[in-house]
Amino acid sequence: MPTTHSPSAKKAPRNAAPILVDSAEAEIMRALRKQGRISRTEVSSITGWSKAKASQEIRSLISKGLLLEVGEGASQGGRRPKLLRINSQLGFIIGIDIGATSVELALADVTGQILQRCSEAADVRNRPELFFGRCVELIHELIKAHGIQSDQILGIGVGVPGPVDFARAVLVAPPLMPDWENFPIRNFIKESFPSAFVVVDNDVNIMALGEQRAGDGANIDHFIYVKIGTGIGSGIISNGRIHRGSDGCAGDIGHICVDKQGPICRCGNQGCLEAMAAGPAIAEKAMQAVRNGASPFMRQIMEANNGVLRPEDVNAACREGDEAALEIIRSSGQMVGEVLASLVNFFNPSHIFIGGGIANFGNHLLVSIRRAVLRRSLPLATTHLSINFSRAGSDAGIIGALALALEYLFMVEDDPHLIV
Repeated sequence: MPTTHSPSAKKAPRNAAPILVDSAEAEIMRALRKQGRISRTEVSSITGWSKAKASQEIRSLISKGLLLEVGEGASQGGRRPKLLRINSQLGFIIGIDIGATSVELALADVTGQILQRCSEAADVRNRPELFFGRCVELIHELIKAHGIQSDQILGIGVGVPGPVDFARAVLVAPPLMPDWENFPIRNFIKESFPSAFVVVDNDVNIMALGEQRAGDGANIDHFIYVKIGTGIGSGIISNGRIHRGSDGCAGDIGHICVDKQGPICRCGNQGCLEAMAAGPAIAEKAMQAVRNGASPFMRQIMEANNGVLRPEDVNAACREGDEAALEIIRSSGQMVGEVLASLVNFFNPSHIFIGGGIANFGNHLLVSIRRAVLRRSLPLATTHLSINFSRAGSDAGIIGALALALEYLFMVEDDPHLIV
Protein backbone atom coordinates (compact mmCIF):
# COMPACT_ATOMS: atom_id res chain seq x y z
CA MET A 1 0.00 0.00 0.00
CA PRO A 2 1.39 3.46 -0.90
CA THR A 3 2.49 5.94 1.71
CA THR A 4 -0.03 8.62 2.64
CA HIS A 5 0.10 11.53 5.04
CA SER A 6 -1.68 11.29 8.36
CA PRO A 7 -4.45 13.85 8.84
CA SER A 8 -3.44 14.41 12.45
CA ALA A 9 -1.69 17.68 11.63
CA LYS A 10 -4.89 19.15 10.21
CA LYS A 11 -8.06 20.10 12.00
CA ALA A 12 -10.31 17.04 11.99
CA PRO A 13 -13.45 17.62 9.92
CA ARG A 14 -16.85 17.27 11.54
CA ASN A 15 -18.95 14.42 10.20
CA ALA A 16 -21.14 15.70 7.37
CA ALA A 17 -24.80 15.94 8.27
CA PRO A 18 -27.11 13.23 6.95
CA ILE A 19 -30.19 14.17 4.94
CA LEU A 20 -32.57 15.32 7.67
CA VAL A 21 -36.28 14.50 7.46
CA ASP A 22 -39.13 14.66 9.96
CA SER A 23 -40.24 11.55 11.84
CA ALA A 24 -43.12 10.77 9.48
CA GLU A 25 -40.95 11.16 6.41
CA ALA A 26 -38.27 8.98 8.01
CA GLU A 27 -40.81 6.19 8.46
CA ILE A 28 -41.60 6.25 4.75
CA MET A 29 -37.90 6.25 3.85
CA ARG A 30 -37.30 3.22 6.10
CA ALA A 31 -40.14 1.36 4.39
CA LEU A 32 -38.74 2.18 0.97
CA ARG A 33 -35.23 1.09 2.03
CA LYS A 34 -36.61 -2.30 2.97
CA GLN A 35 -38.99 -2.87 0.06
CA GLY A 36 -37.55 -0.85 -2.79
CA ARG A 37 -40.82 0.24 -4.41
CA ILE A 38 -44.20 0.71 -2.75
CA SER A 39 -47.51 2.40 -3.48
CA ARG A 40 -49.30 5.10 -1.50
CA THR A 41 -51.78 2.48 -0.30
CA GLU A 42 -48.92 0.33 0.99
CA VAL A 43 -47.43 3.34 2.79
CA SER A 44 -50.79 3.86 4.48
CA SER A 45 -50.97 0.18 5.42
CA ILE A 46 -47.39 -0.01 6.75
CA THR A 47 -47.64 3.18 8.82
CA GLY A 48 -51.28 2.92 9.90
CA TRP A 49 -51.93 6.44 8.64
CA SER A 50 -54.97 7.61 6.73
CA LYS A 51 -54.58 7.79 2.96
CA ALA A 52 -54.75 11.60 3.20
CA LYS A 53 -51.84 11.77 5.66
CA ALA A 54 -49.79 9.27 3.66
CA SER A 55 -50.34 11.31 0.49
CA GLN A 56 -49.38 14.53 2.29
CA GLU A 57 -46.09 13.10 3.56
CA ILE A 58 -45.31 11.57 0.16
CA ARG A 59 -45.93 14.90 -1.58
CA SER A 60 -43.47 16.53 0.82
CA LEU A 61 -40.78 13.98 0.03
CA ILE A 62 -41.39 14.30 -3.72
CA SER A 63 -41.15 18.10 -3.50
CA LYS A 64 -37.80 17.74 -1.69
CA GLY A 65 -36.58 15.51 -4.52
CA LEU A 66 -36.15 12.50 -2.22
CA LEU A 67 -38.86 10.33 -3.85
CA LEU A 68 -39.86 9.61 -7.43
CA GLU A 69 -42.91 8.02 -9.02
CA VAL A 70 -41.74 5.08 -11.13
CA GLY A 71 -44.46 3.33 -13.08
CA GLU A 72 -47.47 1.39 -11.89
CA GLY A 73 -48.01 -1.64 -9.72
CA ALA A 74 -50.45 -4.52 -10.08
CA SER A 75 -54.13 -3.68 -9.89
CA GLN A 76 -56.02 -4.75 -6.77
CA GLY A 77 -59.39 -4.38 -8.46
CA GLY A 78 -59.28 -0.70 -9.37
CA ARG A 79 -56.80 1.57 -11.06
CA ARG A 80 -53.21 0.37 -11.04
CA PRO A 81 -51.36 2.19 -8.21
CA LYS A 82 -48.39 4.43 -8.90
CA LEU A 83 -45.19 3.14 -7.34
CA LEU A 84 -42.68 5.19 -5.41
CA ARG A 85 -38.96 4.74 -4.86
CA ILE A 86 -36.07 6.70 -3.41
CA ASN A 87 -34.52 9.04 -5.97
CA SER A 88 -31.37 7.17 -6.99
CA GLN A 89 -29.89 10.39 -8.43
CA LEU A 90 -29.48 11.98 -5.00
CA GLY A 91 -25.96 10.64 -4.78
CA PHE A 92 -23.94 7.53 -4.00
CA ILE A 93 -22.64 5.52 -1.07
CA ILE A 94 -19.56 3.40 -0.43
CA GLY A 95 -19.21 0.22 1.62
CA ILE A 96 -15.84 -0.95 2.96
CA ASP A 97 -15.56 -4.44 4.47
CA ILE A 98 -12.18 -5.05 6.10
CA GLY A 99 -10.99 -8.53 6.97
CA ALA A 100 -7.74 -9.66 8.53
CA THR A 101 -6.18 -10.41 5.13
CA SER A 102 -8.38 -8.63 2.59
CA VAL A 103 -10.51 -5.57 1.91
CA GLU A 104 -13.62 -5.30 -0.26
CA LEU A 105 -15.30 -2.11 -1.43
CA ALA A 106 -18.56 -1.44 -3.21
CA LEU A 107 -20.09 1.60 -4.87
CA ALA A 108 -23.90 1.84 -4.75
CA ASP A 109 -26.63 4.39 -5.34
CA VAL A 110 -28.77 5.61 -2.45
CA THR A 111 -31.27 2.80 -2.97
CA GLY A 112 -28.49 0.32 -2.15
CA GLN A 113 -28.17 -0.94 -5.72
CA ILE A 114 -24.54 -2.01 -6.14
CA LEU A 115 -22.89 -0.51 -9.21
CA GLN A 116 -19.41 -1.97 -8.84
CA ARG A 117 -17.30 -3.94 -6.40
CA CYS A 118 -13.58 -4.50 -5.99
CA SER A 119 -11.40 -6.44 -3.57
CA GLU A 120 -7.76 -7.12 -2.96
CA ALA A 121 -5.43 -8.77 -0.47
CA ALA A 122 -4.53 -6.53 2.46
CA ASP A 123 -2.90 -6.86 5.85
CA VAL A 124 -4.41 -5.15 8.89
CA ARG A 125 -1.00 -5.30 10.55
CA ASN A 126 0.01 -2.42 8.28
CA ARG A 127 -0.14 1.07 9.76
CA PRO A 128 -3.68 2.46 9.53
CA GLU A 129 -2.51 5.46 7.49
CA LEU A 130 -1.26 3.08 4.81
CA PHE A 131 -4.30 0.83 4.93
CA PHE A 132 -6.92 3.56 4.72
CA GLY A 133 -4.82 5.50 2.25
CA ARG A 134 -5.19 2.54 -0.08
CA CYS A 135 -8.93 2.37 0.65
CA VAL A 136 -9.25 6.03 -0.40
CA GLU A 137 -7.38 5.26 -3.62
CA LEU A 138 -9.74 2.37 -4.36
CA ILE A 139 -12.78 4.59 -3.79
CA HIS A 140 -11.37 7.13 -6.25
CA GLU A 141 -10.89 4.34 -8.78
CA LEU A 142 -14.48 3.17 -8.35
CA ILE A 143 -16.05 6.60 -8.73
CA LYS A 144 -13.78 7.57 -11.62
CA ALA A 145 -14.90 4.48 -13.53
CA HIS A 146 -18.51 5.72 -13.23
CA GLY A 147 -17.85 9.42 -13.87
CA ILE A 148 -18.80 10.34 -10.29
CA GLN A 149 -17.39 13.33 -8.42
CA SER A 150 -16.12 13.09 -4.84
CA ASP A 151 -18.84 15.44 -3.56
CA GLN A 152 -21.52 13.04 -4.85
CA ILE A 153 -20.51 10.47 -2.23
CA LEU A 154 -23.04 11.01 0.57
CA GLY A 155 -22.27 8.13 2.91
CA ILE A 156 -19.49 5.65 3.64
CA GLY A 157 -19.98 2.58 5.85
CA VAL A 158 -16.87 0.85 7.21
CA GLY A 159 -16.63 -2.54 8.91
CA VAL A 160 -13.44 -3.33 10.86
CA PRO A 161 -12.32 -6.54 12.64
CA GLY A 162 -12.18 -5.35 16.22
CA PRO A 163 -14.05 -3.63 19.08
CA VAL A 164 -15.40 -0.24 17.99
CA ASP A 165 -16.37 2.77 20.07
CA PHE A 166 -19.31 3.50 17.78
CA ALA A 167 -19.87 7.14 18.74
CA ARG A 168 -16.20 8.07 18.19
CA ALA A 169 -15.70 5.70 15.21
CA VAL A 170 -12.42 4.34 16.59
CA LEU A 171 -11.12 0.90 17.52
CA VAL A 172 -10.40 0.19 21.19
CA ALA A 173 -7.71 -2.40 22.05
CA PRO A 174 -8.09 -4.38 18.80
CA PRO A 175 -6.20 -7.69 19.24
CA LEU A 176 -5.35 -8.13 15.55
CA MET A 177 -4.02 -4.62 14.90
CA PRO A 178 -2.92 -2.79 18.06
CA ASP A 179 -1.48 0.11 16.02
CA TRP A 180 -5.04 0.98 14.93
CA GLU A 181 -6.23 1.81 18.45
CA ASN A 182 -7.90 5.24 18.54
CA PHE A 183 -6.91 5.92 14.93
CA PRO A 184 -9.45 8.50 13.59
CA ILE A 185 -10.88 6.42 10.74
CA ARG A 186 -13.82 8.75 10.12
CA ASN A 187 -11.68 11.88 10.01
CA PHE A 188 -9.05 10.29 7.80
CA ILE A 189 -11.61 9.27 5.15
CA LYS A 190 -13.36 12.62 5.33
CA GLU A 191 -10.16 14.42 4.38
CA SER A 192 -10.79 13.02 0.89
CA PHE A 193 -14.62 12.92 0.98
CA PRO A 194 -15.78 15.86 3.12
CA SER A 195 -19.38 15.65 1.84
CA ALA A 196 -19.77 12.06 3.06
CA PHE A 197 -21.32 10.90 6.32
CA VAL A 198 -18.88 8.22 7.60
CA VAL A 199 -20.02 5.44 9.95
CA VAL A 200 -17.68 2.79 11.42
CA ASP A 201 -18.71 -0.45 13.11
CA ASN A 202 -17.21 -3.85 13.85
CA ASP A 203 -17.29 -6.49 11.15
CA VAL A 204 -19.83 -8.79 12.79
CA ASN A 205 -22.37 -6.01 13.29
CA ILE A 206 -22.21 -5.15 9.61
CA MET A 207 -22.63 -8.84 8.74
CA ALA A 208 -25.78 -8.86 10.84
CA LEU A 209 -26.99 -5.81 8.91
CA GLY A 210 -26.17 -7.60 5.65
CA GLU A 211 -28.16 -10.62 6.79
CA GLN A 212 -31.06 -8.34 7.67
CA ARG A 213 -30.97 -6.57 4.30
CA ALA A 214 -30.23 -9.37 1.86
CA GLY A 215 -30.45 -12.67 3.73
CA ASP A 216 -32.93 -14.72 5.69
CA GLY A 217 -32.89 -12.10 8.46
CA ALA A 218 -35.14 -9.77 6.46
CA ASN A 219 -38.24 -8.80 8.45
CA ILE A 220 -36.97 -10.63 11.56
CA ASP A 221 -36.90 -8.43 14.66
CA HIS A 222 -34.77 -10.55 17.00
CA PHE A 223 -31.82 -12.59 15.77
CA ILE A 224 -28.14 -13.21 16.39
CA TYR A 225 -25.54 -13.40 13.63
CA VAL A 226 -22.48 -15.41 14.71
CA LYS A 227 -19.19 -15.20 12.83
CA ILE A 228 -16.74 -18.08 13.32
CA GLY A 229 -13.40 -17.51 11.63
CA THR A 230 -10.02 -16.37 12.89
CA GLY A 231 -12.04 -14.96 15.78
CA ILE A 232 -15.58 -15.44 17.06
CA GLY A 233 -18.11 -12.67 17.53
CA SER A 234 -21.79 -11.93 17.17
CA GLY A 235 -24.06 -9.18 15.93
CA ILE A 236 -27.37 -8.76 17.76
CA ILE A 237 -30.51 -7.50 16.06
CA SER A 238 -33.07 -6.43 18.68
CA ASN A 239 -36.41 -4.87 17.72
CA GLY A 240 -35.12 -4.61 14.17
CA ARG A 241 -31.98 -2.61 15.11
CA ILE A 242 -28.38 -3.49 15.87
CA HIS A 243 -27.87 -3.64 19.63
CA ARG A 244 -24.42 -2.20 20.36
CA GLY A 245 -24.64 -1.66 24.10
CA SER A 246 -23.55 1.45 25.99
CA ASP A 247 -20.00 1.48 24.59
CA GLY A 248 -20.40 -0.39 21.31
CA CYS A 249 -18.99 -3.78 22.31
CA ALA A 250 -22.16 -5.86 22.74
CA GLY A 251 -21.94 -9.29 21.16
CA ASP A 252 -18.25 -9.98 21.79
CA ILE A 253 -18.92 -13.62 22.68
CA GLY A 254 -15.45 -14.80 21.66
CA HIS A 255 -14.09 -13.78 25.03
CA ILE A 256 -16.60 -15.64 27.18
CA CYS A 257 -14.70 -18.24 29.23
CA VAL A 258 -15.50 -21.86 28.38
CA ASP A 259 -12.58 -23.52 30.21
CA LYS A 260 -10.73 -21.90 33.11
CA GLN A 261 -7.83 -24.28 32.47
CA GLY A 262 -7.78 -23.57 28.74
CA PRO A 263 -5.08 -21.83 26.69
CA ILE A 264 -4.24 -18.14 26.98
CA CYS A 265 -6.33 -16.05 24.59
CA ARG A 266 -4.90 -13.12 22.65
CA CYS A 267 -6.98 -10.87 24.94
CA GLY A 268 -4.80 -12.05 27.84
CA ASN A 269 -7.43 -14.16 29.61
CA GLN A 270 -7.54 -17.93 29.83
CA GLY A 271 -9.92 -20.37 28.14
CA CYS A 272 -11.93 -17.93 25.99
CA LEU A 273 -14.29 -19.40 23.39
CA GLU A 274 -12.18 -17.86 20.62
CA ALA A 275 -9.00 -19.49 21.95
CA MET A 276 -10.78 -22.85 22.15
CA ALA A 277 -13.01 -23.04 19.08
CA ALA A 278 -12.01 -20.51 16.38
CA GLY A 279 -9.96 -21.27 13.28
CA PRO A 280 -6.47 -21.09 14.84
CA ALA A 281 -7.57 -23.33 17.73
CA ILE A 282 -8.97 -25.87 15.27
CA ALA A 283 -5.67 -25.90 13.38
CA GLU A 284 -3.66 -26.27 16.60
CA LYS A 285 -5.81 -29.20 17.76
CA ALA A 286 -5.24 -30.84 14.38
CA MET A 287 -1.47 -30.43 14.76
CA GLN A 288 -1.72 -32.03 18.20
CA ALA A 289 -3.70 -34.96 16.74
CA VAL A 290 -0.93 -35.49 14.19
CA ARG A 291 1.76 -35.36 16.88
CA ASN A 292 -0.21 -37.92 18.91
CA GLY A 293 -0.50 -40.22 15.90
CA ALA A 294 -4.30 -39.94 15.94
CA SER A 295 -4.62 -38.87 12.31
CA PRO A 296 -2.38 -40.35 9.61
CA PHE A 297 -4.56 -38.61 7.00
CA MET A 298 -3.93 -35.13 8.43
CA ARG A 299 -0.24 -36.02 8.74
CA GLN A 300 -0.14 -36.50 4.97
CA ILE A 301 -1.82 -33.11 4.46
CA MET A 302 0.60 -31.45 6.88
CA GLU A 303 3.64 -32.92 5.11
CA ALA A 304 2.30 -31.73 1.76
CA ASN A 305 1.81 -28.23 3.28
CA ASN A 306 5.41 -27.94 4.56
CA GLY A 307 4.50 -28.79 8.13
CA VAL A 308 1.42 -26.57 8.40
CA LEU A 309 -2.25 -27.43 8.92
CA ARG A 310 -5.02 -24.93 8.23
CA PRO A 311 -8.64 -25.07 9.42
CA GLU A 312 -9.79 -25.92 5.89
CA ASP A 313 -7.44 -28.94 5.96
CA VAL A 314 -9.28 -30.23 9.02
CA ASN A 315 -12.55 -29.85 7.14
CA ALA A 316 -11.11 -31.71 4.13
CA ALA A 317 -9.97 -34.53 6.41
CA CYS A 318 -13.40 -34.70 8.03
CA ARG A 319 -15.02 -35.06 4.61
CA GLU A 320 -12.75 -38.06 3.98
CA GLY A 321 -13.99 -39.69 7.18
CA ASP A 322 -11.07 -38.83 9.45
CA GLU A 323 -12.30 -39.44 13.00
CA ALA A 324 -9.85 -37.07 14.68
CA ALA A 325 -10.88 -34.21 12.38
CA LEU A 326 -14.55 -34.99 12.97
CA GLU A 327 -14.05 -34.87 16.74
CA ILE A 328 -12.24 -31.51 16.54
CA ILE A 329 -15.10 -29.99 14.54
CA ARG A 330 -17.74 -31.46 16.84
CA SER A 331 -15.90 -30.18 19.91
CA SER A 332 -15.69 -26.65 18.49
CA GLY A 333 -19.38 -26.72 17.58
CA GLN A 334 -20.30 -27.89 21.06
CA MET A 335 -18.38 -25.07 22.74
CA VAL A 336 -19.92 -22.47 20.45
CA GLY A 337 -23.35 -23.95 21.11
CA GLU A 338 -22.92 -23.89 24.89
CA VAL A 339 -22.09 -20.17 24.79
CA LEU A 340 -24.99 -19.51 22.45
CA ALA A 341 -27.31 -21.36 24.83
CA SER A 342 -26.62 -18.70 27.45
CA LEU A 343 -27.45 -16.01 24.90
CA VAL A 344 -30.65 -17.79 23.92
CA ASN A 345 -31.75 -17.93 27.56
CA PHE A 346 -30.88 -14.27 28.04
CA PHE A 347 -31.99 -12.70 24.75
CA ASN A 348 -34.58 -15.18 23.37
CA PRO A 349 -33.89 -14.67 19.63
CA SER A 350 -36.09 -16.32 17.02
CA HIS A 351 -33.14 -17.08 14.75
CA ILE A 352 -29.39 -17.63 14.90
CA PHE A 353 -27.40 -17.35 11.67
CA ILE A 354 -23.88 -18.80 11.49
CA GLY A 355 -21.35 -17.20 9.13
CA GLY A 356 -17.61 -16.74 8.69
CA GLY A 357 -15.00 -19.04 7.16
CA ILE A 358 -15.60 -21.92 9.59
CA ALA A 359 -19.28 -21.97 8.56
CA ASN A 360 -18.07 -23.77 5.42
CA PHE A 361 -17.46 -26.82 7.60
CA GLY A 362 -21.03 -27.97 7.01
CA ASN A 363 -23.51 -30.07 8.92
CA HIS A 364 -21.17 -31.68 11.48
CA LEU A 365 -20.48 -28.24 12.91
CA LEU A 366 -24.08 -27.07 12.67
CA VAL A 367 -25.54 -30.20 14.28
CA SER A 368 -23.09 -29.89 17.20
CA ILE A 369 -24.06 -26.25 17.73
CA ARG A 370 -27.78 -27.08 17.61
CA ARG A 371 -27.48 -29.98 20.04
CA ALA A 372 -25.59 -27.91 22.59
CA VAL A 373 -28.07 -25.04 22.35
CA LEU A 374 -31.07 -27.32 22.74
CA ARG A 375 -29.47 -29.22 25.64
CA ARG A 376 -28.47 -26.11 27.59
CA SER A 377 -31.33 -23.69 26.84
CA LEU A 378 -34.75 -23.41 28.46
CA PRO A 379 -37.49 -25.21 26.52
CA LEU A 380 -39.58 -22.07 26.03
CA ALA A 381 -36.58 -20.18 24.59
CA THR A 382 -36.08 -22.84 21.90
CA THR A 383 -39.71 -23.55 21.03
CA HIS A 384 -39.51 -21.52 17.83
CA LEU A 385 -35.74 -21.08 17.57
CA SER A 386 -34.11 -21.63 14.17
CA ILE A 387 -30.33 -22.15 13.88
CA ASN A 388 -28.90 -22.21 10.36
CA PHE A 389 -25.94 -21.14 8.30
CA SER A 390 -26.22 -17.68 6.79
CA ARG A 391 -27.22 -17.87 3.13
CA ALA A 392 -25.90 -14.35 2.60
CA GLY A 393 -22.46 -15.95 2.85
CA SER A 394 -19.40 -13.86 2.10
CA ASP A 395 -21.62 -11.06 0.72
CA ALA A 396 -22.98 -10.27 4.19
CA GLY A 397 -20.08 -7.97 5.07
CA ILE A 398 -20.09 -5.69 2.04
CA ILE A 399 -23.89 -5.55 1.87
CA GLY A 400 -23.92 -4.72 5.57
CA ALA A 401 -21.35 -1.95 5.13
CA LEU A 402 -23.62 -0.35 2.53
CA ALA A 403 -26.64 -0.88 4.78
CA LEU A 404 -24.75 0.86 7.60
CA ALA A 405 -24.25 3.91 5.39
CA LEU A 406 -27.90 3.86 4.30
CA GLU A 407 -29.13 3.54 7.88
CA TYR A 408 -27.68 6.96 8.71
CA LEU A 409 -28.36 8.70 5.40
CA PHE A 410 -31.93 9.82 6.15
CA MET A 411 -32.23 10.78 9.81
CA VAL A 412 -34.62 12.71 12.05
CA GLU A 413 -32.84 15.67 13.69
CA ASP A 414 -33.73 14.62 17.24
CA ASP A 415 -33.28 10.87 16.61
CA PRO A 416 -31.26 9.38 19.53
CA HIS A 417 -29.34 7.27 17.00
CA LEU A 418 -28.08 10.34 15.11
CA ILE A 419 -24.28 10.59 15.06
CA VAL A 420 -22.67 14.02 14.82
